[in-house]
Amino acid sequence: MTTSMQRIYNIVFVILSWVMLPFLGTKNIKRFLPASIIIIIFEIINVIIGKKRNWWLFYNKPNSYFANEFPYNIGPFFIVSLWFLKWGYGNFNKFIFMNVLGNLFYAYPYSFAAEKLKYFKLNITNAQFFRYFIYKAFLLYGLQYMLEKRKLTTK
Repeated sequence: MTTSMQRIYNIVFVILSWVMLPFLGTKNIKRFLPASIIIIIFEIINVIIGKKRNWWLFYNKPNSYFANEFPYNIGPFFIVSLWFLKWGYGNFNKFIFMNVLGNLFYAYPYSFAAEKLKYFKLNITNAQFFRYFIYKAFLLYGLQYMLEKRKLTTK
C-alpha cells in the first residue's frame, strides 16, 4: 500500500467511524464518553509499549504514532467503545461477547488482509494480538461501572 493510499484509508476509517457518532444520541455520548476517553488514553500507553517491543510493523513511513495507530485510536477503537457500552452496558456477558467478536475479527481476518495489502503486519501471534485488545474490554466495563457507581453516590 502506498503512503498516499494509507493516508486516504486512515481518513476514510476515521470519517466512517465518526459518522456513526450522532446515532448514539447525546445522552449516551455524555454517559459513556468519560470511560471511553480513559480507555483511549490507556490504549495510547499500550501502543507506546507495543511499538517499543516491535509487536507490529506498519509498512509505510513515517513510522509514527500519528501516521499509523492514531487513526485507529480516534476512529474505530473510540467509537466502537462508545457503541459497545451503549449496547452492552448493564449486561456484562453481552458486552464481553460483542467485544470478543469484534476483537476476533480485528485480530484474524482484518490483520491478515492488512498484511496482504502491505498496510501492517504483526510480529506477535494473532492470539496475542487478540489478548492485547480483549483485556481492555474488561477494563472499559469496570471503568464505566465505577463512574456510574460514583455518580449514584454523589447524588
